[in-house]
Amino acid sequence: MESTIVMINLFGAVALLLFGLAQVKDGVSRAFGAKLRTGLASGTRSGLRSFTSGFVATVALQSSTATALMIASFVERELVLPSMAQIVLLGANVGTAVTAWIVATGIEWLSPLLVLVGIVLYRRSSTAKQGAGAALIGIGLMLLSLQLLSLATAPMRQSPALAAFIELLDGALPVALIFSAVLAFVSSSSLAMVVLILSLASTGILSPALTVALVLGANLGGAIPPVMATLSGPATARRVTLGNLIVRTIGCLIVLPFAGYIGAWLQALHFSPAKLPVDVHLLFNIALALCAWPFSSFLSKTMQRLVANDPQADDGPKFLDHNALNTPVVALASATREVLGVGDLIERMLIRTENAFNNNDLTPLKEIAVLEKRVDRIQQEVKIYLSKLGREGLDDENGRRSIVIIDYAINLEHIGDIIEKGLAEQVAKKIGKGLTFSDDGYQELQSLFKLTIDNLRIAQTIFVTRDFNLARQLMEVKVDVRRLEKQSSERHLERLRDGRVDSLQTSSLHLDMLRDLKRINAHIVSVAHPILDESGLLIESRLRNTQ
Repeated sequence: MESTIVMINLFGAVALLLFGLAQVKDGVSRAFGAKLRTGLASGTRSGLRSFTSGFVATVALQSSTATALMIASFVERELVLPSMAQIVLLGANVGTAVTAWIVATGIEWLSPLLVLVGIVLYRRSSTAKQGAGAALIGIGLMLLSLQLLSLATAPMRQSPALAAFIELLDGALPVALIFSAVLAFVSSSSLAMVVLILSLASTGILSPALTVALVLGANLGGAIPPVMATLSGPATARRVTLGNLIVRTIGCLIVLPFAGYIGAWLQALHFSPAKLPVDVHLLFNIALALCAWPFSSFLSKTMQRLVANDPQADDGPKFLDHNALNTPVVALASATREVLGVGDLIERMLIRTENAFNNNDLTPLKEIAVLEKRVDRIQQEVKIYLSKLGREGLDDENGRRSIVIIDYAINLEHIGDIIEKGLAEQVAKKIGKGLTFSDDGYQELQSLFKLTIDNLRIAQTIFVTRDFNLARQLMEVKVDVRRLEKQSSERHLERLRDGRVDSLQTSSLHLDMLRDLKRINAHIVSVAHPILDESGLLIESRLRNTQ
């Protein structure tokens, strides 16, 4: 009976830890999700920035799995180079290890305060504050679970069965590694497994060698869930997650034979036995990052050979199920998924145009026309699909949602036209004629390019979540875009009056690109109109402007 109570307490504490981790992830995603995704996508221009982006995202989300899935999706959309993605995941691994190390520093006493502050924030109306509150509650629950784990594992010191099992694992370190990897995989969290090992180590029943083996297993098992999650995904995403698993596997295989020596060495250096699991976890991931970083390009090329390219698929719609027309909710969800894909195509077009502009390279522009044809075809199919749905008779809410989807698809198609017939041609002209913008003019256009791409990503989120605060934020950004466009035009005219040769040569291009980027942002912001219109805010603001 006593052993049953101990196991219930142990599993309950682990469950609370996993729940706290999930709360942190959900809360941070609600509060800073769009900024994290944007930062992760844009912060991969160099190896150091990629590593830092992965580290920061994982510390914020408390999940290297979430970071791995995000970066895999970015590689799929060609927003991040595969070699940079591997470095991002090295940063994510270190981020998880640092989180475990901080958790083990003895700050459990903060848990009631964090939960209290979190609940106060969670009761606010702001989505960001609610998300931050949920994250603080999650951190508080994680710290509370450490106390419960410590209490639950204390009776295990006198358990003959556990002592025999630990002795068995101590004599078969490969088995211990596999056992730990399986538990980490089942819990989908290497952090949770390391914390459990930490609790066992605090009782003094784990040898240093066994501690090292169990931590290696936690690292190996934590790399498996992203691989499983991307098995049905495109080859580009599978290459990223599988590459991370291979790196961790190689690291574990190299270190495992020396587990006894490493444990004894750390003990000789007076590392605390109670904190040894988090110290080993951190040292292993730092060493792995330092050793694997130089081979990131080689690894990405190797993964291209190991994982074959996906067969060429039809460029038409993928999610429009005509059998679902009798169920409006399902049909509208299918159309929403399809239009989100159109938004991803537009984002790819913008990024390719920006890359051509920044690098004076015509190669990224070659796919623009092909992508524009796909955008045209899919948005046309979506309109036909939803028109058929309309004949079946929709209630008011579904009818409004159908109109919103069609309007967004049309706006995306207009953006595609502007990119193909405007921006891409202007960038091609700049490259073809060898024209050079003034440093100020180049920076102004580059800033507006980045702002436009960020706004599109926010619009994609608004289209799905219909978040009022994000919609209002995007509407306010429209004013910033107008201000940037006006300031850039005025500064350009000043440079012309000053007789700047570079400004004279690129005058028409500069003004045309400003105009087109402003038009694109106007179409992007339109996704916020229905949400603000329903609240009455859009109408009120227009009335106020006419007074």
